[in-house]
Amino acid sequence: MPEKSELLCVLNAEIVACRKCSRLVVYREAVAREKRLAYRDWTYWGKPVPGFGDAQAQLLIVGLAPGAHGSNRTGRMFTGDRSGVFLYKALYDAGFANQPTAVNCEDGLQLKNVYITAAARCAPPDNKPLPGEILNCRPYLERESEILRPRAVLALGKIGWDVFLGILKHQGTIPGRMGCRFGHGAEADFPEAGLRVFGVYHPSQQNTQTGLLTPGMYAKVLRRIRGYLEQTSKINAGRTESTEATEKKETTTQRRREP
Repeated sequence: MPEKSELLCVLNAEIVACRKCSRLVVYREAVAREKRLAYRDWTYWGKPVPGFGDAQAQLLIVGLAPGAHGSNRTGRMFTGDRSGVFLYKALYDAGFANQPTAVNCEDGLQLKNVYITAAARCAPPDNKPLPGEILNCRPYLERESEILRPRAVLALGKIGWDVFLGILKHQGTIPGRMGCRFGHGAEADFPEAGLRVFGVYHPSQQNTQTGLLTPGMYAKVLRRIRGYLEQTSKINAGRTESTEATEKKETTTQRRREP
């Protein structure tokens, strides 16, 4: 069985080569050619942006889409824009990252127990991917979830929330999304899937600079996620120890019965 990191590498190569959505292909490549004046010396990425993080992560973070002059420029999720400035500082403060900044793919950033992805992988015009474009990208997110098997999912905004719950419904894991309303600090527990979904407002400049979203609001949710992951790890460790003890007892009893 291939390691998770190998499976993610194969998937990411498919994502980077994707050209399913002609509108997005035209837009992301035009932005990469025209550039923003502040980044005129950059060679823009200009392709779909793959997921990024710890291949053994228990926490999967689902954003919306790459920024035209952020991830579409740097080639890494939430890197090089104001949303990333807010997000990576919050992850660092919560112990999920080794540094609070994300500038480019060679900046030394490492995520701890976290993998970051998005509902759409190409920068969309006006930061608004169309429903059909999100649907085209959904299989990539579905495969990432199957590979990682996260215990917690953090949806950055309503679209990320709806898309991930839609995957669970599509898989037959949940009957529907009734009662699972999005909101900052929302939680939806799905024991049949072995995970819990958390919701927060997207760290867009519109939300952070208007005061709708503050660092303290993210810190509170990330503390709850860390506590949940620590609790489930202890429970699973206890079950493993109990199973091993039972197997050892059964083996000892069987040996005693043998002539």
